[in-house]
Amino acid sequence: MNPDLERLHPYPFEKLNALKLGVTPPEQLPHIALSIGEPKHPAPEFVKQALISSLDRLEFYPLTKGLPELRESISEWLTQRFKLNNISPETEILPVNGTREALFSFAQAVIEQSSDALVLSPNPFYQIYEGAALLAGAQPHFLNCTVETNFAPDFDAVSKETWDKCQLIYLCSPGNPTGAVLSIETLQKLIRLADQHNFIIASDECYSEIYQDEENPPPGLLQACTEMERHDYHRCVVFHSLSKRSNLPGLRSGFVAGDAELLKSFLRYRTYHGCAMPVPTQLASISAWKDEHHVKENRDKYREKFEIFQQILGETLPLDIPEAGFYLWANTQLAEKGSDEDFARELFAQQNVTVLPGRYLGRKSDGINPGENRIRMALVAPVRECKEAAERIKQFIHS
Repeated sequence: MNPDLERLHPYPFEKLNALKLGVTPPEQLPHIALSIGEPKHPAPEFVKQALISSLDRLEFYPLTKGLPELRESISEWLTQRFKLNNISPETEILPVNGTREALFSFAQAVIEQSSDALVLSPNPFYQIYEGAALLAGAQPHFLNCTVETNFAPDFDAVSKETWDKCQLIYLCSPGNPTGAVLSIETLQKLIRLADQHNFIIASDECYSEIYQDEENPPPGLLQACTEMERHDYHRCVVFHSLSKRSNLPGLRSGFVAGDAELLKSFLRYRTYHGCAMPVPTQLASISAWKDEHHVKENRDKYREKFEIFQQILGETLPLDIPEAGFYLWANTQLAEKGSDEDFARELFAQQNVTVLPGRYLGRKSDGINPGENRIRMALVAPVRECKEAAERIKQFIHS
């Protein structure tokens, strides 16, 4: 067996299950899960119909590169959403089966194994970044995201030696779990660092379409490239998905876009890997990328749920509404209910509401785990359930 498999940490939800082991919540209270970021809003009907109507295309092997029509629809969406001058459907876009597998496999394709190779990522973080680094033969290096840094990595605090060893950096903007958004200026600073120190930027932008201010959507890495006239997107790739944007986590549909040379090599890797997207999935995806009405409705629902939590819990557990994403990143010390693990376990025991301890999303770096004493609450349940969850959390804190 690959010995690096032993270096993989248990997934956060394995740790959560262990924390809840032996705890019996009140039977009269239905369970409400705020722990996992799985959208629960209904999938768009027109996407389901597009999938059903194309089932006869299951008779064909799909190409790893995807249908030209799908890549064209993605190109049109990217160009309009991020104000790009152009992006080639032929060479700068690659469909993938959800961004989770692509974020992982990208590191396997681009890392040159060496004893000092580093993969940088925010901390706390989406655990795929760490696993991707370890199984690519590199060492994860974590950049703490704290209140003091506005929950974004402090790139100015990274040493020259670390940048010189960095081969790949994962970004997550809007951030999971914090909702922090990196500015165009910060992204451009990082691009200049990539040129100076010869590393690749992989920007996970899967939460980019869930935001508070309708007039100010979060910027993206390719947009930052365009505004500095870097039209070849050199060293830069972005990852997008229909899971959060369109409430289609089960469709497993996303894409990677950016640097044509990097995608050429990644396509070769994926061809051997055997991970082409089924043709019916591609055709359904086209319909989703071409429609914005359902995405706006989706944002409205999340705004409503944030407002509900703020109204019910604002004075009991002060909450910072994030710029984007659907998570609340709450400080459990303000509730005086012990650590993040204590809070999560006792909330489940008393109110049958599940939240995720923040420490499970972080690692100890520079003497701290920035997830400690925080909980992640995913406002993915229907409005009625979210309101009930907020009321139960308030009752728990006052108990």
